[in-house]
Amino acid sequence: MTVPLDRHRSVELQVSAERVSPVRRIVAAHLRHWSLDLHVRPVCRALDELLSNVHRHVGAGDACVVELHWTGRRVTVSVADSSFRMPKLLPAGGGLSRVMALSDSWGTCRTEAGKVVWFTRYAEAPHAAPLLPRTPLPGARTSRPAPLAALL
Repeated sequence: MTVPLDRHRSVELQVSAERVSPVRRIVAAHLRHWSLDLHVRPVCRALDELLSNVHRHVGAGDACVVELHWTGRRVTVSVADSSFRMPKLLPAGGGLSRVMALSDSWGTCRTEAGKVVWFTRYAEAPHAAPLLPRTPLPGARTSRPAPLAALL
């Protein structure tokens, strides 16, 4: 499957509780535009966790970049921030446990400017089923092609 190049979006924002909802709506709109409606809820819930972690652990007002990328088979969402403090998966559960439950894979990576936390989900676009010819109702007349001479 060939995927057009417009399957990548990036949003830079100052992290605050008020900005999480608009970013979630932007991501949901792109997923719906790409015909990935079934993935809107889990992707947005996992994204909420990542943005909440930035707000809680990095600080309100810190800049972060949310990236959304779809390859035709996988959706990857990443959140980059300026903190070098790496997140930890707590045994008691919490934000990253939720992200892990809602995704196929997740991870973190240090960058020159801080870190990136990402997750992926297997997400193929639904294939449109071909229209099948309808069978005539019992007793209905079947149409026959008109003779060629009648058309002239």
